[in-house]
Amino acid sequence: MPADLRGKKIAILATDGVEGVELTSPRKALEDAGASVELLAPNAGTIRAWSHAERGEELRVDRPVSDAAAEDYDALVLPGGVRNADHLRIDDPSVSFTKALVGRGVPIGVICHGGWILIEADAVRGRTLTSAPSLRTDLRNAGAHWVDEEVHDDAGLVSSRGPQDLPAFNATIVKAFAGGTHAGGAV
Repeated sequence: MPADLRGKKIAILATDGVEGVELTSPRKALEDAGASVELLAPNAGTIRAWSHAERGEELRVDRPVSDAAAEDYDALVLPGGVRNADHLRIDDPSVSFTKALVGRGVPIGVICHGGWILIEADAVRGRTLTSAPSLRTDLRNAGAHWVDEEVHDDAGLVSSRGPQDLPAFNATIVKAFAGGTHAGGAV
């Protein structure tokens, strides 16, 4: 029986330069499981997705992250894309929102370069994650244990390497998000 996310409100945090499929594929999986999903970004309007080095579609932002209350969300997805992840990790409202969700202990799904904001939020120390291989040293330097796996679930902190791992990532976040908070509370 598939996981049921009816009644769950999930935030996806992204901006221009997001790897499109790392946003749209998890969003579809979460919505198909019954979740209400909102795209948050530093600015209102739209963001430009990318497909590797090619410009992709524009995606409508549901609300600026500065207008979002962390207590309104049951989980968070952090898609990758180098530009996206690099911009989010220096955006104070995005980092504050992420820290607030980490502090609440909600499940988090992170893929590819999305882990940069978790490093900025000091949320990876003592945790086991996978990511795009280029983040390996950054995660280790921030106190994480890095593994090269298709998907890794560390008590609700679900991570994957990139688009090739989306089927496993999507299945795992749906299951983790249906379970609620992490073991031990905070991420």
